[in-house]
Amino acid sequence: MTYPPNVRPAPPQRAPEQPSAPTAASVPPQRSGRAVVTERLRAAATTEPGRLQIIGAVLALLVVAFGAVTAYQISDRATSADDVVKRSQPLSADAANIYRSLADADAAAASGFLAGPQEPRAVHDQYLADIEEASRLLVKAAANTDSSTKSGHEITTLNQELPRYTGLIERARANNRQGLPLGGAYLRYANQKMAGELLPAAERLYAAETGRLGQDYDSARTWPFFSLGIGVVALAVLFWAQRRNFHRTNRVLNHGLLAATAASVVVLLWLAVGHSVARSDLADANTRGQQSLDVLNRARIDSLKARANENLTVVARGAVLTADGKSDKYETDYGTGMKALVEELDTAAKLAKDTHDTAGSEPVARAVKGVTEWQSRHRTARKTDDSGDYDTALTQIIGSGDSTKGSTGESFNRVDKALRQALAHEQDEFTRAAESGRGALGGLPIGAAALAVLGAVAAIVGVNRRLSEFR
Repeated sequence: MTYPPNVRPAPPQRAPEQPSAPTAASVPPQRSGRAVVTERLRAAATTEPGRLQIIGAVLALLVVAFGAVTAYQISDRATSADDVVKRSQPLSADAANIYRSLADADAAAASGFLAGPQEPRAVHDQYLADIEEASRLLVKAAANTDSSTKSGHEITTLNQELPRYTGLIERARANNRQGLPLGGAYLRYANQKMAGELLPAAERLYAAETGRLGQDYDSARTWPFFSLGIGVVALAVLFWAQRRNFHRTNRVLNHGLLAATAASVVVLLWLAVGHSVARSDLADANTRGQQSLDVLNRARIDSLKARANENLTVVARGAVLTADGKSDKYETDYGTGMKALVEELDTAAKLAKDTHDTAGSEPVARAVKGVTEWQSRHRTARKTDDSGDYDTALTQIIGSGDSTKGSTGESFNRVDKALRQALAHEQDEFTRAAESGRGALGGLPIGAAALAVLGAVAAIVGVNRRLSEFR
């Protein structure tokens, strides 16, 4: 009998287990670049070679930063000082000359009119020269000024109104040659345009350009505190590094660090001394030049306006009154102008005295003497005119023929000549001091950058020499 084989049933097969997903705890955390760098620096700081590498990098960075900031800040101040000499002060002077030329043209036009139908050639030539000079300077100013600025608007106004003024003067001159009374009306209208539109615009232009000059002054004279601060920090760290090196090696000198320190000291001293000299010279340019120029420019303009009003007093013969209707307008304006002139000359004399400027005091003193004589002669002429002797009064104002001897015109010419000499002297004083201040900053930006690079290289070389001892 045959039995079936004893076969056990196969155990049921189980599906293979799927690998479980990794948990968050089993994944290494991702670190930021900053964390990696920080960890490496910490690791490096635990060894002397690593610490030396960090010190070398910090020293090089500080020295380069010192040079770069110095170059940037001094370049900015040197540019401002250059603007004072080449741009803002010349533009301010041009604006003053525009103002002066317009006032002088108005005075010359009135003087020529008073001379009668046969206007003296010299007076007419002076008028034409003033108009030509004002036009030339306006073209120059327009080329160097943004039309959207305040100065640009004033230049536009002057360019628009000046041809209208000259047109009125030509009409006055044409009528005067024919002996027509209408010429006086045209002359008064022209003077109103000059006094009411042209001269105020010229004065605003002068004020704007003088304000720009003041801004350039302030920018050029501002202390570079950031540069000085970085320089002090760089030197402090360099001294600390050398002291540390001495305590660890008993070596007094590390030539690389010593060279870096020397370069930084040179830059810091150059920065401090150079900027101090520049500040001092620019301050001299302001006190010994620009302040006096401003006062003298205003004095000369007031003298010209007073002369024009004096002439118009004779032309109008009381036809134009002040707003209250009680006084002659031109005589009143003359008195106001002369009062301002006396005050400005007094200020100019004090400025010259305070700065011990003998050469500047002399022409101012002559101008003061001329003003005193002018006022005395004017009072005499007014008394003569008020008594009804017009012809004699006219001679006392403009002289006789081609001669101004004994007239207020002669006194005015003396005042004007003295003021021209004073202005020329103060302009020379300004230019000398301002150029000296600008020169004190010359070469410093490039020199600071070059020395900073050399200092940084020297610091790295000095640290590397110390590192070589660990190899």
